[in-house]
This record gives sequence, structure tokens and C-alpha cells, in this order.
Amino acid sequence: MDPGDAAILESSLKIYRLFERVLPPLPAALQGRMNVIDHVRDMAAAGLHSNVRLLSSLLLTMSNNNPELFSPSQKYQLLVYHADSLFHDKEYRNAVSKYTMALQQKKALSKTSKVRPSTGNSASTPQSQCLPSEIEVKYKMAECYTMLKQDKDAIAILDGIPSRQRTPKINMMLANLYKKAGQERPSVTSYKEVLRQCPLALDAILGLLSLSVKGAEVASMTMNVIQTVPNLDWLSVWIKAYAFVHTGDNSRAINTICSLEKKSLLRDNVDLLGSLADLYFRAGDNKNSVLKFEQAQMLDPYLIKGMDVYGYLLAREGRLEDVENLGCRLFNISDQHAEPWVVSGCHSFYSKRYSRALYLGAKAIQLNSNSVQALLLKGAALRNMGRVQEAIIHFREAIRLAPCRLDCYEGLIECYLASNSIREAMVMANNVYKTLGANAQTLTLLATVCLEDPVTQEKAKTLLDKALTQRPDYIKAVVKKAELLSREQKYEDGIALLRNALANQSDCVLHRILGDFLVAVNEYQEAMDQYSIALSLDPNDQKSLEGMQKMEKEESPTDATQEEDVDDMEGSGEEGDLEGSDSEAAQWADQEQWFGMQ
Repeated sequence: MDPGDAAILESSLKIYRLFERVLPPLPAALQGRMNVIDHVRDMAAAGLHSNVRLLSSLLLTMSNNNPELFSPSQKYQLLVYHADSLFHDKEYRNAVSKYTMALQQKKALSKTSKVRPSTGNSASTPQSQCLPSEIEVKYKMAECYTMLKQDKDAIAILDGIPSRQRTPKINMMLANLYKKAGQERPSVTSYKEVLRQCPLALDAILGLLSLSVKGAEVASMTMNVIQTVPNLDWLSVWIKAYAFVHTGDNSRAINTICSLEKKSLLRDNVDLLGSLADLYFRAGDNKNSVLKFEQAQMLDPYLIKGMDVYGYLLAREGRLEDVENLGCRLFNISDQHAEPWVVSGCHSFYSKRYSRALYLGAKAIQLNSNSVQALLLKGAALRNMGRVQEAIIHFREAIRLAPCRLDCYEGLIECYLASNSIREAMVMANNVYKTLGANAQTLTLLATVCLEDPVTQEKAKTLLDKALTQRPDYIKAVVKKAELLSREQKYEDGIALLRNALANQSDCVLHRILGDFLVAVNEYQEAMDQYSIALSLDPNDQKSLEGMQKMEKEESPTDATQEEDVDDMEGSGEEGDLEGSDSEAAQWADQEQWFGMQ
């Protein structure tokens, strides 16, 4: 060959090799004849899972009948693709079995220095040698175990992956599993590893804050990205807000999130509105909580997160028709989340169908064992069915999951009081008071327990006065103070207290208690008005209905005077006024009949 031609050829080879490095490899179909494994792989990549399942099943049977048909690497690939198709079909136990077989095949393959050539499919392309990742297979196995509620097995399989080979999603899953198992130290380590690799992993940040890691420490792990990436100046404030959330400082958390939400770039963010709604709920400000939930729902009609709390608040207000509509809407969005089941359970609970509420709560827990609202629903249903010890277990689990939520402690204390365990209730109430601080809610909770013991009545009075000084509109404190005044027969003081509380809000229970106090001082007509208002707010309020019916049956001096006036009108021929009275009586009769139908 001429030296010049040789030089040209050598230059051409160099250029070819350069392009070979830069350009992606050609599809298997263009490189040469595709083998059957290539077809399976392409179908898996295309998302044709049902097709992969059928073909891989047939090929695996062929391989079992003729072990020489496929190479060990090809059989490993077949097992992985078949297991993936089973995972997609939610056949998790079967998928785990096939993944295990694949790992065993991979182990045998690793011991072999040479890949044994296949008999039936000898044509092997470079693409066919790109084997599925063993680490990815183990991650899929862990996912199967979590779906099967076998968290210990999931932890074991992920723990077997060396730390340096763990991807962020593996560390995130491990962190969540450790947290669920109560292993805080390894959970914190795993969350930190996620943040080291992905400093904007906000759920990992929330995980660290929930495990009592200081907000300043968490913020320091994101400082570099905040300083280098534009438009992230809000992140440090966001971390500060949720640090307050997880320490139970609801008022400061509300103020901080409000400052974020008011910023133009974060205005009308559904997640921030949902957090605000939840914080208002925790702070006992149900009115603002409902408003924020409604605002979030208007922005995102498909919102599911937090709707269980929203449904509970609506049910407490007696808006059962709205609760039923909310439940139907959520079921249309997804029946694989706990929230629709909890909302329907709240409707059943406040309709006094406790057995159905129990079933719906259990279904919600089955879908999400970390659903605090589902645990509270089931616990309340068990308590009202007289199964107090079972209810206590559920309230304790709710406290473990949400140690800053006062309603979890309230449920447990109600169980203690229902079983006459006043000492246990007092210990728990004192612990809550010391842990969550002296606010209107904790003061009222402690006072509620003190009211059960005649010896601590004066202490209860002092605690309630402190609570009402902090928050004069806190309904639970007003109710308990009214209960204390009723025992002391200080009805005039009670009426003044209730009128003051109702000046800026309207609540069924407060109107009903005011009606009871007015009856005690012989103000029958106004008492009837208060019962009517209470029933207009909650048509299912049995106590208001009973109070109204009792008044209608008992003849009061006011009634007697009205009857005399009617007789006088009949004698004087003033039929127009009499017809008005009949009309009003008919209206009350219709209303009573309607309530009786409920």
C-alpha cells in the first residue's frame, strides 16, 4: 500500500472512532439481527407490560425445558422484565419471587468470568449486554415489600446495598422506613444523605424537621444552592416556617407562612394554603381553617391532601350534606387514598352510625397506616361503641405520628375519662400542658380533666379564666366555663359569657347552651329563638331539638298569656292576627315533623 494511502486510512479510522464515541449507538434493528431478548427489552421500554408478561413467561418456560437455550445473562434479563410486568400488575408477592430468582441468577453470572454462548439466540448485540441494574432490582423488591406492609423485609433488602451505591431514592425510602419503625438516628442519616445529593429535596427537609433536627442545621445544608440558584430566596423562610410547625409553635408558623404566601411569586400556592388551613385547625381556629381549605380547593379542584381534616370540620359544624358531596367528589378523584374514606367515615360518625364509621376508618388505615385523621376517626368510633381499650391504642398511635396535634391527646384523655381513669387523664393533661406550652387549648384541656374531680373545681376555674383571657372566642373554653357556671347555678354570668362569645361568631353548641341558660331564668321565648338558631346551624343537633320539644310540651306563663290573648282576639273578631298565629304554629309543626324524620 502506498504510504500516502496508509496515512489517509489511519486518519479515517481516527475520525470514525471519534464519531463512535460521540454519537449514540444505533438501534439493535440497524446493527444487525435482533434476538428475542432485544424485543422483550424494547417492549418493556415502550411500556407494553402485558405483552412483556406473556412473552417472557413463555420464554422462561422454554429456558426451563432447555437450559442451553439462553445464556445466563439473557435469563437474568428475562426474569427482571417478567418481574417488572408483575409489579406493574400489582402482583407484588409474585414479583418478589421473580426478583429473587433474578438476583440468584445474577449472583451465578458474576462468578462466571465468561458469558456462556446461547444455542438458540447466538447473535448478541452490544445493547443486549447492558444488563438491568442489580441495585434497581433490589429497590423494586423493597417497593414490593412496602406494598405488602413488610417494612422489615424492605429495610433488610435496602440495607444490603453498600452506602456508596445508594441512590437518592434508595436513601429516601430507607429514611421513611426507618422513621416509621421509630429508628430516628439512621433515618436522620439517610435524609441528610438525600439532601447532600439533592439539596432541594423539600420532603427530606420536612423529614429532618419532623425528627427534631434544628431548622438552622437543615438550612445550612441548602445554603449553597440558595446562594447560587436565582429566585430561591424564599427557601430559608420556608424552612423556618416548617421548623415552627414541627415544634408546635402554631402562631409563629402561621405568621411565617402568611408572610410567604403574601409574596407575589408564591401567592395562591395550594400547598402553602393547605399548610395554613392545617395550622389554623391545630390552633383551634376552625373558621379560618375552613376558609383556607375552601380557597385551596377552588384553586385545585382535584386536591386530596388535607381534605380529611376539611371533611371533619364540616361534619362538626353539622354540614353533613356538604360532607357527603365532598366524599363523593374525592372518590371520583381517587379511591386509593385514605382521605375519601375518612370523609365518608366522618359523615357516618356524625350521623351516629358508628359501626360504619369504624369500617371506613379501618379501610383508610389500610390504605395509609400513617393517616392521623383515620386513626382518630376509628378511635372515636371504638370509644362511642364502648370499646375503650381498643380506642386507646389508636389514639396513642396518632400521638406517636403527630406529637404536636392536640386533638390526638384530647381523644386519649376522653377515653381515660370514659373509663373513670381520672388519674391517667390528669397525668396526660399535665404532660401536654408542659410539652406544648400554656396556651388556650392546653389550659382548657387541663381544666376539662380538673372538672371531673370535685377537689380541683377551683383550679379548673382558674385555668379557664386564663384560657379565656388569652382567647375570649375559644369555643371549647367558653363551653367548659359555661358548664362550671351551670353547676354553680350562676345563670346570669353564664348568659353574659355566652352572649359575649357569640358577638363575633355563631356556633351551634353555644346557641344551644345559651338556650338552656335562658330557660333556667324563665326567658322562654328567647330560649326558643336560640334553639332555632342552633338547629339552623346543625339540623342533627339532638340536644337542641330536645330542648325545643321540651319547651313546647311544658306550659310556661308566657304560653298561658299568649293563650289568653288568643281568646281575647277570638272574642273581638281579630281574625287576621289569629291566622298569623296559626301560620306560625304550622311552621313550627312542620319544622318539628321534619326534624323527627331525620
